[in-house]
Formats: sequence, C-alpha cells, structure tokens
Amino acid sequence: MTFMKSLLAAAAATVALGAQAQALPASATLGTLVVVPANGEVVHANDQVTVTLAIEEQDKGKAAAASRVNQKMNQGVAIVKKADPQAVLKTQGYYTYAVYPETAPLPPGVAAKPRVPTGWRVGQYLQVTTTNLAALPKTVSAAQGVLTLNRLNFGLAPATVRKLDDQRIAAAYKNLNERVAAIAGAMGRNVNDAVIDTIDFEGSGNYAQRANVAGARAMSADAMAYGGSQVAEPSFEAGETTLNMGLVAKIKFK
Repeated sequence: MTFMKSLLAAAAATVALGAQAQALPASATLGTLVVVPANGEVVHANDQVTVTLAIEEQDKGKAAAASRVNQKMNQGVAIVKKADPQAVLKTQGYYTYAVYPETAPLPPGVAAKPRVPTGWRVGQYLQVTTTNLAALPKTVSAAQGVLTLNRLNFGLAPATVRKLDDQRIAAAYKNLNERVAAIAGAMGRNVNDAVIDTIDFEGSGNYAQRANVAGARAMSADAMAYGGSQVAEPSFEAGETTLNMGLVAKIKFK
C-alpha cells in the first residue's frame, strides 16, 4: 500500500512538472540564442564522364614492349580524337617493370642467386573527359579496338555545378525556415519573433562540415582483347549526382 502511494505521488509530481514546463511563459525565452543546422539538396542528371583507357604489353625485350605500347597508344589517341573531337585527353601512368620467373624456396643456408628477368611489362593509361554522352558508346567501342576500357566515372561538369549553386543555397535556406518555425512552435513562440543573427554556409566557421558532392555512378569493365578488332558498342547509364549545401544559423528570439 505504501509502495502504491509513493508511485502515485511520483506520477502526480511528473504531471505537475510537465504542466509547469508547458506553461513556461514566453518571457522566459526572451533573448534566447538558438543554433540551427540546415541542409539543402539538389539532384541533377550527370552530364560528364571521365573514361580511363589502358594499354599493356609484355615482351622479352624491354624496347619491343615499349615500342608496341607507344604505337598502340598513339593509335588509340587518334581514334578517340576522331570519334569525339571535343573530348579532353590526358596520357598518364606510364610504367615499366621486369617480369621474373617463379622460384622454389631455397633450403636454409643456401644463398640466393641474383634474379634475371625473363621479360618486361610496359603499360600506359589514357584519361578522356567529355560531356558528349550521346557519342560515348561509339567512342569507347572504337577505342576498344586498340586499348582496353579500365574505368568510367560519371559526374557533373564544372559549369553545371556552378549553375546549381543558387538552387542549393535556396534549398538550404528553405530548410532553415522550416526548422526555425518548428523550433518556435516547440518553444511556444511566434516565428515572427525569431531574428537571424548569423548564417554560416557550408560551415566556414567550423559550425558544420562542408557539403559533399556524391552520387556519381562509377562503372568499370574487364579488359578486352586489343589489336585492331571491332568491338560491339557497350551500354552505359550515366545516373545522377546529389549536391548538398549545409548551413548553420544563429537565431535570436526577441
């Protein structure tokens, strides 16, 4: 019986405190400073692709392997330029290393003999950046007659990102207004009493983390035989990219 009385008394005290919290006068929040994070999001179809093409040759002679790589890379560059004149090309990642035969583990105490390479492996990469997505299957197909397709990364062109910047700002500011209205309602205050003191876009004042560009789909393909043979056109889906804009605002209630 004593336990039940204590339980009822505690419940009554909780209800009383809740009533007092709900009945908190508006004057108690005068001059209150509230820090409010908000976020804006814009989704846009990808309009740019970066294609990585490659060539690798192996031969007993280093010069012979390098010569074939140079010849086929020159052919590949010419093919891509013809298929997509507006593409931006960049050769990169030239490598040469020796190929050694496999050897069995040596017994303890037996000194290893100097290894002699049995061949050389030489390769190079070609990076192609373009906004001509309509011609992409034809361009890649033509290039695969000589080079191999290593990777594709879809994303947004820099000009598109700049154009979407105002939309990100507007979306973030709209989200801020919605959150301020919700906070004012929870405090029992009129949203018109809220005054913006500071707005920090993208957390430049270390209030929040910088916005990230994400969602660009990356595609890769297995190496295909090269040597001038015709390759059927591949199929690609560019996908879309989500751009975020974060902000943090200081709101005062007058």
